Amino acid sequence: MGSNPLSALTSTKPTALPTQDQDDQDSPSSKALLSFSTDSSDSSSPSSSSSSHKALFIILIFITCIALSTSFAFAFLYFSSNPPTPSISSLLARPLSKLNRPVVLLVSSDGFRFGYQFKVPTPHISRLIANGTEAEAGLIPVFPSLTFPNHYSIATGLYPAYHGIINNHFSDPVSGEAFYMGSHDPKWWLGEPLWETVVNNGLKAATYFWPGSEVKKGLWTCPFNYCRQYNASVSFEERVDTVLGYFDLPDDQIPDFMTLYFEDPDHQGHKVGADDPEITEAVARIDTMMGRLIRGLEQRGVFDDVSIIMVGDHGMVGTCDKKLIFLDDLAPWIDVQKDWVVTHTPVLAIRPPSGHDATDVVAKMNEGLSSGKVQNGKFLKVYLKENLPSRLHYAASDRIAPIIGLIEEGFKVEQQRTKRQECGGSHGYDNAVFSMRTIFIGHGPQFARGKKIPSFENVEIYNLVTSILKIKGAANNGSSSFAESVLLSSA
Repeated sequence: MGSNPLSALTSTKPTALPTQDQDDQDSPSSKALLSFSTDSSDSSSPSSSSSSHKALFIILIFITCIALSTSFAFAFLYFSSNPPTPSISSLLARPLSKLNRPVVLLVSSDGFRFGYQFKVPTPHISRLIANGTEAEAGLIPVFPSLTFPNHYSIATGLYPAYHGIINNHFSDPVSGEAFYMGSHDPKWWLGEPLWETVVNNGLKAATYFWPGSEVKKGLWTCPFNYCRQYNASVSFEERVDTVLGYFDLPDDQIPDFMTLYFEDPDHQGHKVGADDPEITEAVARIDTMMGRLIRGLEQRGVFDDVSIIMVGDHGMVGTCDKKLIFLDDLAPWIDVQKDWVVTHTPVLAIRPPSGHDATDVVAKMNEGLSSGKVQNGKFLKVYLKENLPSRLHYAASDRIAPIIGLIEEGFKVEQQRTKRQECGGSHGYDNAVFSMRTIFIGHGPQFARGKKIPSFENVEIYNLVTSILKIKGAANNGSSSFAESVLLSSA
């Protein structure tokens, strides 16, 4: 592509200087060019002529050194700002050596905040990064940056308003029925998750503890031994070994798509925040599990064939009771009843009863919050859901309450004052907050080695997986061009 960058140096390449032996063999006319004197009547002695030639030779050597130094400097600047055009072979996916078809293993480390990989040596995660593709400033979760909405967005490529899991807990506004994290009725789970897409395309899928994977949808029946019901007591080692066992099956029975889920370091983060030694230990343990996975794949000769995509669902930030906002403090402006509130923190969701205009409720709440008379009131802003920033994509569902409050990073909303004093960690805040970012690492035949890509929202991952597997995906909120910009071309 373009002209050869080396051609730019041709015009500055110095010509070779003649040696002293060559000078002695030069013709009279060429010797005259090296003389300082053009006066033919001046009869110089041989010694003076030799001295002048030596002086001129030294000057020419000096000029040549300057020219060479300039050329090297120019070349360095040119190639540092204009790297050589990659060869065609380096842009192509690496061929499979043992597997007969692409296989994707999607691994989630819950609550793995971007930057945790620097808290402790992580040789195995670092190996995946060095030999794969990484989101250089982290993966952006969807809003709200909570576990179930984000895991299901990764699986479907849809924002929560479209896949239906708008929070970890919520209620249906018509039936009043409550959704909780153990709800497996398909009426809650909209969209088409990857495991369903895979089987719809005649391929095989296996899931290990991915939110929503236990739900029977379409052709996906959560098959025995290929779909694990969530059980937190199952050791991480057993989870890894079970996934590795799939690669011991006959070639035509190896699942084309697999998921693997770890609760850590989210579990520790909620207890101690993002900067405690417990987090360091949890991150080290996750790295150990990735090492166990890599070794197992290497022993089976398939490590370089498998596309490993390692992600988190959200980040984590420290919280403390000094960062509280109490709804009861708004009483001079409006009495926000407890039964109006669907969720308090980290997303304030309010569904006022009939007879209370939502617009009026929002206006009065914001008046009180901005008055300077409500403790920490400036750290909460309340919206009609249709007036939320459009980048949040959090309006197009009746399951979303009509009033949503955005809480500043690290703050919490409670109904009334208590004597409870606690510190810990939380997530769920605006996905523009950097502490909510998590990790994305892609390693495998179609991921370039050592490549850094800009941060992106996790709804793009669905199309990434379907592109690797070369299958047709369902409609989603990701961009069709994203996979092309990240993956190496197929040969």
